[in-house]
Amino acid sequence: MNDTVLLFHGIARTKKSMAKLAGFLSGYGYRVVNVGYPSTKFSISDLIDIIRPEIDDAVKAGDGRVHFVGYSMGGLVIRAFLTRYRPANLGRVVMVGTPNNGSQIADFLKNWPLYRKFYGPAGQQLITDQTAMTALFGTVDFELGIIAGNRTIDPVSSLIIGVRVPNDGKVSVESTRLDGAAAHIVIPANHTFLPVNKTMWSQTLSFLQDGRFTS
Repeated sequence: MNDTVLLFHGIARTKKSMAKLAGFLSGYGYRVVNVGYPSTKFSISDLIDIIRPEIDDAVKAGDGRVHFVGYSMGGLVIRAFLTRYRPANLGRVVMVGTPNNGSQIADFLKNWPLYRKFYGPAGQQLITDQTAMTALFGTVDFELGIIAGNRTIDPVSSLIIGVRVPNDGKVSVESTRLDGAAAHIVIPANHTFLPVNKTMWSQTLSFLQDGRFTS
């Protein structure tokens, strides 16, 4: 296999958070590039220009298809990147716990000075009012699989989202959905621990290999 998988971490994380998934996918023959970026320092629009050289190098270095896997905000980075710089040999895309329709948690915290300072410009783009981001995120015209979690360990966050609304403690299941996606699956996982969840790993592998999730 000559396919490459590019991994994108979430906001306020580093590529170390995706290292175990990288090792797992490497074990199945993929060439994995774990992309790191200063997620709390720039807007998503600026971030995709920052990471473009590394992605261009990865695309040139391989001779197979290039797949994208993004956790949380990493999925939004992928959407923005593919809208502006889609590679000709694009393969499949997997989003994990991505707030495609924003997060009620971001809505609640967006004006708090500590939140604004810690999460930076990109943190302001995670809100549920996505009207300002229509030009940033294009339509889905590629093979996309979405994995959502429905386990929460944070009663406060769940109260903000809605006690009867299925969510992973940060993002509601409904917010992960995106028109045009080929597949959507919900697994018993918490948002914080999705990157190290072995069910997520196996479902990601399934979609990369076959374009579908296992039941």
